[in-house]
Amino acid sequence: MAAIRMKPVDRLPFWPKLDAAYPKAQQAPFRGMDLDAIHDWIGSDRHTWIAGCTREVRKRTTVDTSQENGTMRTVYRSPRGELQLVRRFDAPSHSWHPTEFPVRTIKDIRLMTEMFEDVAVELDADQLRKAQSQAEQTGQDALTSNVIGESPLMHWVEWVAGVENAHLLLMDHQQEVEALFEAMHSVLLQNTKLLCEHSPADVLYLIENTSTTLISPDQYRQYCARHVGEYARLTKAADRDLILHMCGHLKALLPDLADIPAQAFEAFTSPTLGNTTLLDGRTACPDTCLIGGTNAMLWTKEPDEIISKIEEDLNELPHHRGIVMTSAGVMPPICKPETIKRVCERVKQYPARMN
Repeated sequence: MAAIRMKPVDRLPFWPKLDAAYPKAQQAPFRGMDLDAIHDWIGSDRHTWIAGCTREVRKRTTVDTSQENGTMRTVYRSPRGELQLVRRFDAPSHSWHPTEFPVRTIKDIRLMTEMFEDVAVELDADQLRKAQSQAEQTGQDALTSNVIGESPLMHWVEWVAGVENAHLLLMDHQQEVEALFEAMHSVLLQNTKLLCEHSPADVLYLIENTSTTLISPDQYRQYCARHVGEYARLTKAADRDLILHMCGHLKALLPDLADIPAQAFEAFTSPTLGNTTLLDGRTACPDTCLIGGTNAMLWTKEPDEIISKIEEDLNELPHHRGIVMTSAGVMPPICKPETIKRVCERVKQYPARMN
C-alpha cells in the first residue's frame, strides 16, 4: 500500500502473478501445492481477489450462463430477442476464450443496449459478508482487491463484438455504438459508487487490458480516458485507491494516462512483449505507481539474466518510490519456482532509493 501511494518503503515489493495453470506445469512438490503455498515458499508480496459485494438487478431482461463439456454459453434475453456469447476452456492456460461474440449487426447493438439500460446495481448483503470474511482472513498476508469492471470501449472490443467487428461496427454505426457505451458506463458508475462505499478490499481494480494493438490512441482519448477518468474521480473523492490493469502497448497513451487520477497502473509490461519501460512510465506519469516492469519473454531466461535486466531498468530511475516489481502479465509456467524465488530474493535486496 505504501508503494501504491508513492510513499517510501524499506524494500521493493515483489509479486509474481501465478494462475491456476502454473502448478500443473511444475514438478513435485510444487505440482501438488496450492498457489498460496507456492507464494509463501517464494516469498511473494501477493495480491488476492475477494468476493464482489454488488449485484445486477433486471426487470425486463435476463442473462443466463451455463457450462457443458468445456463450453460456456452466456445468453442475453430481452422481449426483442436474444444474443449469445460462447467461450471455450483452454486447459494449458486454464482460461476461457471467446469463440462467438453476441453482437454482429445493428439490431444486435440495439438489443445489447437494452440489456444494459435494464440494469440497476445494488448491494449484495450475502456477498458483502463473504468479502468481509475473506478480507479478515487475509489480514496482512496479501493486498485484497475488488474489480469494478472494464470500461465500455475495451469491453466492446474484447467481449461484445470482437476486435475486427468492433471497429467496423463503430465506424458504420457510431451513434448506436456510443449509445451502448453510455448504457455500459451508467452500470459501471453505479458499481463504482457502491464499491467505494462498501467494499472491504484494500484497492479497487478496472481490468482494462488496454493496448494500442487493440485500439488507437485517438479512440482511447475519445472514449476510455473520459470513462475511466469518471470512475477514477469517484474513487478519489471516496479516498479509495484505484488500479488500472493495462497489460499491452501503452507508450503512446502515457500523456493521456497521466491525467487520470488512478493510483497505479498494473501489468506495466516492458519490451519486447510490451513497449513501455519503467523509465518511460516514471517520466510521463511521475505521480503514479507502476506495478510490473518485466515481460513474459524475460522470465524464460536464466535467473542471472533476469536479475541483470531488472537491475538495469531499476538503475535508470530517478527514485524507486511507487515501484512494484511483478511478472507484469501472468508468469510463464516454463519459469520454475526456484528461478522466481531467486529473483524475488534479489529484488528484496536491491538498494532502492526513496529520495
